[in-house]
Amino acid sequence: MKYLVMVQGSQADYDAMKGEASPQSPAWSEQDLRAMFAYMNSINDDLAESGEWIDGQGLVEPSRTRFVTADSEGRPVVQDGPYDPAQAVLAGYWVLECTSLDRVTEIAARVAQCPQPPGAPEYPVVIRPIDESGGSDLGPATDTATG
Repeated sequence: MKYLVMVQGSQADYDAMKGEASPQSPAWSEQDLRAMFAYMNSINDDLAESGEWIDGQGLVEPSRTRFVTADSEGRPVVQDGPYDPAQAVLAGYWVLECTSLDRVTEIAARVAQCPQPPGAPEYPVVIRPIDESGGSDLGPATDTATG
C-alpha cells in the first residue's frame, strides 16, 4: 500500500529557521538546522535502503505559494497572498510504499521525533493512504432521492 506522509509548518516557522524569532516560533541556530537536516536525511536514507521510499520533498516557504482558482466565466484568478504567518500548511512530504498502516505509523513516529529548538511548535505528522483504485472502490453512483 502507498501512503502520503506529510509534515506541516507555518511562515513563522520558516522565518525562525532563518534566525527570525516570533511569538509563534523561536529562532533556529545553524546547529539546530544541521541537526534537523541530518535527522531527516537519515530517515530518507533508511527508507531508500528498505525500498519503501518512492518520493519525498521539502517545500519552500508559504509566502512563495500561489493559489489559482477560476472566476464565474472560467478565467484564472491568481492569488499570491497575503498569508497568515501562524497558519500551518504543508511543509514537506514522503510518498512511501509500506507493508501496513502500522509500519508507516512507525515511520511517522520517527519523523515526529525530529530535533528542534525548545519552544518550537509541534505539528502532527499526517498519514494518508493513496487511493490507487482510481475511485473504483467507491461503488456505483446511486440517486438517493429515487433509491
